Amino acid sequence: MIRVLAATRARFTVIPRVFSFSRSFSTSSNNDMPIKVGDKLPSVELAEGTPNDKVNIADLFKGKKGVVFAVPGAYTPGCTKTHLPGFVNDFDQLRAKGMELIVCVSVNDPFVMSSWGQDLKAGGKIRMLADTCCEFTKAIDMELDATNVLGNVRSKRYAMVVEDGVVTVLNAEPDGTGLTCSLSSELLK
Repeated sequence: MIRVLAATRARFTVIPRVFSFSRSFSTSSNNDMPIKVGDKLPSVELAEGTPNDKVNIADLFKGKKGVVFAVPGAYTPGCTKTHLPGFVNDFDQLRAKGMELIVCVSVNDPFVMSSWGQDLKAGGKIRMLADTCCEFTKAIDMELDATNVLGNVRSKRYAMVVEDGVVTVLNAEPDGTGLTCSLSSELLK
């Protein structure tokens, strides 16, 4: 498009107008769109127990049905009093509904996740996976800016059912932190 700037007797000065924009389209869940039902889990490594013990979450759910739930932070009040204990207490009922594994993800270090799981008796029931660099959380676009409270970007609170690596149910808290739709009791309905 060209815009005419000045017209003087039969002479025009023209300056080209440059429009610059970009628009990208993606079918993956990691391009500024939160993961949704029908999306595959991204292939991202998380840490379990120590920084050297890596678990690829996409590989973990190959051929399996289970739950991935995320919390803003280990040892935070809502996560410790309600969210994780609910999954621990409902473990047998979730297994009876066909869940082969239950995974808790948090943007924390693996030592904290391991200790938190031990303190809440999650051993043998819940896999406690640390998203230390927020890579999984970013890949599914579930970041929660908690820098003013927890010091860094964390994960929004959600629970999803995954079958053979594909999300079949997604319950994400509308405000990212609430304790309503992401509770284990909601997955049992």
